[in-house]
Amino acid sequence: MILSAEITSERQHSVGGMFAMLLVASTVAVGLMAGFFYAYACSVMVGLDRVDDRTFIVTMQWINATVRNAAFAPAFFGALILTIAAGVVAVVSGRSARGWIVAAAVLYAGAFLVTLALNVPLNEQLAAAGPADQITDLAAVRAAFEGPWIRWNLLRTGLTIGSLTALSIALLIHGLARNQKRDGAAQF
Repeated sequence: MILSAEITSERQHSVGGMFAMLLVASTVAVGLMAGFFYAYACSVMVGLDRVDDRTFIVTMQWINATVRNAAFAPAFFGALILTIAAGVVAVVSGRSARGWIVAAAVLYAGAFLVTLALNVPLNEQLAAAGPADQITDLAAVRAAFEGPWIRWNLLRTGLTIGSLTALSIALLIHGLARNQKRDGAAQF
């Protein structure tokens, strides 16, 4: 009976450690995406606001053509997969931070959908305008892209920062719960 309790305790400790790693990995991935979107909001688009229409269009077309790469994909898709996985594990195992993790998954899923449904079509529309040298009305092409793209980027930035905040709170709650269990076990 004692051996069975020790095995169960070891298994719970191992599962808790794997859950902690999953929670940290999802927090890092969402953090990378929050930083990525935030950098556009506070520097990239601010800087591009100060350039002429041709430079703006050429720059955004090149950024959009090259952003889908091996460095970006793991964070963008991984944040969604890892956060949903952490939410499922938290709910199934009854973790104290499960509400925060589920909220984080919902918030990041919202940012992911904004990207796919709103920012990406704008990127594709800008690409379809063709090379800047062949666009007859650069100002109109820029105006159709820039304002809406910035608005949707601000929305996904806010959603992702909200997700990161929720995951950070979940990490704190998880750490406090582990410390309380450890301290409580030491008292007996």
